[in-house]
Amino acid sequence: MGQSSIKPHIERAEKSGVCQLANMSLSEFPPDLQRLVKNLRMLDLSSNKIPALPPTIGGFDALKSLNVNNNRLASLPAELSHLKKLESLLLNNNRLTSLPSSLANLSALKTLSLAGNKLQRFPLQVCAIRHLDMLDLSQNSLGEIPDGVGRLQAIELNVNQNQISSISESIAECPRLKVLRLEENCLQVSVLTPKILEDSSISLLATEGNLIDMKQLHDTPGYEKYMERYTAAKKKLF
Repeated sequence: MGQSSIKPHIERAEKSGVCQLANMSLSEFPPDLQRLVKNLRMLDLSSNKIPALPPTIGGFDALKSLNVNNNRLASLPAELSHLKKLESLLLNNNRLTSLPSSLANLSALKTLSLAGNKLQRFPLQVCAIRHLDMLDLSQNSLGEIPDGVGRLQAIELNVNQNQISSISESIAECPRLKVLRLEENCLQVSVLTPKILEDSSISLLATEGNLIDMKQLHDTPGYEKYMERYTAAKKKLF
């Protein structure tokens, strides 16, 4: 589709601050979006063929939500970090192999979703995002959750469907982590140490599809403490 087909979308967005450009076969970030640089709050570019975001993305001062799921992004511009009001960044099903270190400066970000990319290393720079609630790194190629992860502020961490075989005990230091999704990895029961089970704030631990003997897990020191948190959290829901 040509630029003419998005013109009415741009015109509507000038009034509403919301621009929906999903499923439009776009092969580049539309230059016409620059008309919205001061008032755009929500931008949906999902399910297109966009290979890159331009450095000018950093000028969209009012942007709170950016959805670029299902595109062809191989990297991200450092200028993304200028989006001080951005609360939701959705980058699922792209071709990302790494993230810029400047992403740590997204001070308002609450949701960061990177499922279905090509990340081989846990992006520790996201641990510095102060208000992050949800981090989705599922369906990548991560081999471990490394030292340094204890600074992560997220309430939920999803690393389902990776190749993780080791988890640093520093994950027990995550101040707000309640939900840890580890399904379909390469984990053995020994990875879930007493420190992780007993000293963390994790109240939901999803481990299906690993090399974990559940009887052994139940017998691991600290498991009872974990179950106390799990039961308490469940009661709050009902």
